[in-house]
Amino acid sequence: MKRRHAFASTALIGAATLSGALTAPGAQAARAAPAAPAKVALPRTDSTLDRVQKRGVLRAAVILGQAPYFTKDLMTGQWGGACIEMANDIAAKLGVRVELLESTWGHQILDLQSDKVDLAFAVNPTPERALVIDFATPILVHSFTVVTRKGFRKPQTWEDLNRPEVRIAVDLGSTHESIARRYAPKAGISAFKNRDEAVLAVATGRADVNVVLAVLALPMLKKNPTLGEMAIPRPILSLPTNIGTRIETDKRWRDFLSVWADYNRAIGQTREWMTKGLAELGIAAGDIPAEIHF
Repeated sequence: MKRRHAFASTALIGAATLSGALTAPGAQAARAAPAAPAKVALPRTDSTLDRVQKRGVLRAAVILGQAPYFTKDLMTGQWGGACIEMANDIAAKLGVRVELLESTWGHQILDLQSDKVDLAFAVNPTPERALVIDFATPILVHSFTVVTRKGFRKPQTWEDLNRPEVRIAVDLGSTHESIARRYAPKAGISAFKNRDEAVLAVATGRADVNVVLAVLALPMLKKNPTLGEMAIPRPILSLPTNIGTRIETDKRWRDFLSVWADYNRAIGQTREWMTKGLAELGIAAGDIPAEIHF
């Protein structure tokens, strides 16, 4: 029987990438035109699992500046973070070593398709991506939050933000923008070329809130004391993040990673890896709201 890869979340979320495409800073983003249908990737007949074990190396993509997933000590070049812990654990189960390839959110799927890496961490599953890569079951689930400017009333619901006088900053092309446009279409939504510029708009009072995933909101507030606070509007919206793999006729690699993900999530190990990654940023377990689950 085929493993079921659907994941129940509290909202159906049209997805783009976590990183935004380039546009003029502060520009009001128009709705993106429908993209051309993606070409369906043909499945490989060989097995990544066999090749990893034969090679004795697990190749994983890493992304600079994406704590708590990935951190890099610029003095030593040493990588750390939650996803590095995960890669080391997977490699230990297989009796192989880890080899890291520096990539970006936008390129790691291409690196996977071109056989530069054997897996890609923290990939949000979308119908479009499912045409070109496969997914193991979720390693964790994100909650969407908003970070406010100081003095702005903390929203209790998404409808509190769905007013013309509310100014929302997002990074263009991201899931954050998709959520803002779906649940607060009446608000003034400004899309910026990256998340840092969206945060700056809130910090300087040019926007009232930034829609962002919880795992990103926590270090954001720690790093920017000029911001207000984090709110988790109702209904709570969530998005799974998975390990991406190549599409293969032999499903053992995907299925192994699915069992690995389910097991570590069930025993609380995934939460430990995430809280450890956040602790390296000065965020204690007590700083994580109870509504946020990993």
